[in-house]
Amino acid sequence: MAMSPRNGPYICGIDAALDVVSGKWKGLILWELDEHGVRRFAELRRGLPGVSEKMLTQHLREMEADGLVRRQVYAEVPPRVEYSLTEHGRALNAALAPLGEWGVERIRRERSDLVEHADAAALPRP
Repeated sequence: MAMSPRNGPYICGIDAALDVVSGKWKGLILWELDEHGVRRFAELRRGLPGVSEKMLTQHLREMEADGLVRRQVYAEVPPRVEYSLTEHGRALNAALAPLGEWGVERIRRERSDLVEHADAAALPRP
């Protein structure tokens, strides 16, 4: 399957920003890497209940191509690969913080359920 171009033309800045965070898992990958700093693939997968290996791989590749995620491969047996946010990724995560605050307020207002997950304890409860 060919990927659509990810470099415009754009209508506005929000269009350009949403191009790099589109997809269900990218915002969560940003959050997971911001919370933990460095994660291996299996750790990311455990931290994102419901993500498939294929989708996580695809999103990580796109985020690496967009300069949001750094992929570090260590020449070991077996090979060790670690992912972390770049400065560009940290800046995007900071820009998304107000959206996250809005989402937390929505969770409270709607009395929505949260996924039961070890890291979900970091989220405010409604």
